[in-house]
Amino acid sequence: MDTEKTNMILREGFLVKRGHLVHNWKARWFVLMPDKLLYYKYEGGKRDSCQRGKIQLKDCVITSPFLEYENRPLVFKLRTKNKVDHFLEACSREERDDWAADITEAVDKLRVAAGGKVMDEEDQAGSQLHINLSKVLDAMYDVHSGIKMSNHVEQGSTYSNCFSGSAVVDWLVFMQLALTRVEAMTLASALLEEGFLRTVGTRSLEGIRTAGLSEQFMDDSTALYSFSDNLKKRGSVKAETSLSAVELSGKVIKRGILLKQGHRRKNWKVRLFVLRSEPDFLHYYDPTKDDVSPVGGFSLRSCLVSSLDDNGVPTGVKGNIQGNLFKIITHTDTHYFIQAPTHQEKMDWIDAIREHS
Repeated sequence: MDTEKTNMILREGFLVKRGHLVHNWKARWFVLMPDKLLYYKYEGGKRDSCQRGKIQLKDCVITSPFLEYENRPLVFKLRTKNKVDHFLEACSREERDDWAADITEAVDKLRVAAGGKVMDEEDQAGSQLHINLSKVLDAMYDVHSGIKMSNHVEQGSTYSNCFSGSAVVDWLVFMQLALTRVEAMTLASALLEEGFLRTVGTRSLEGIRTAGLSEQFMDDSTALYSFSDNLKKRGSVKAETSLSAVELSGKVIKRGILLKQGHRRKNWKVRLFVLRSEPDFLHYYDPTKDDVSPVGGFSLRSCLVSSLDDNGVPTGVKGNIQGNLFKIITHTDTHYFIQAPTHQEKMDWIDAIREHS
């Protein structure tokens, strides 16, 4: 038996990978082993048994978050012993951090097994310096390397020229102005307290009212902030309301990559699904592009969701089926056939959709 198959699988799931020769992004199925990271392609609705690539973990260096790709805040970078860089993107901050933690642990174990030592935070960061808030603000405001401002949606309104709390925390950690996310929250809270940053919308304002002084800033993708009004603005914060903004304004309940069968060609495509509540909508995106503009979506009101038997191919389903199928019928009688990577993920999605339909 192949030794790679007998090794213990530490973690597996979809990640979006940047190509080496052609720098496009493609969704791949990754399998983390104790000493390597393997990746495969999904052909139609089934994982290709032919391995597409391998990343040796010995002496790898991981950078997470890696924020040099605009509009891709969920990327982390793996640099191999031979100085080859691999850029991988997860579907949520939690998943990105979990992948980074598991890979880091595997790399550390390999280093210890080879007689080395695991670098602690003090080794990596050096001595802690007193942070000048004005210098942090200048760095954040830098047009080239500062935090990126964009449009965000909250409660039916689209706010321009602002950023989320989790994006600020990511940026502070990436720029090594804070060692951990907790440190970054404390630093951002100080910027907020000094009036360098201001809240946008109601979610971030809620954080100020309910949290302690050092935790007023929220590490949350739905809490919005911008630079203070007394700064020279790169752009003013404006709110506009639209039908699509209302659809996308609900609280994100669940995110994940699933396989969806097309309505016309009946081919299977990898899609990032996002379930929101109040209003209850399920949107799906092309994970190789962005999670800003949905490819499609529908209201969960009066939806019916059901698990499909993996024995045989159900009516209406075509292609090479891996399994873990379920079906959603919308209130307009549109049928969606979806595959989850695992049985547990299928049941989790069914439960979440039923709760909000």
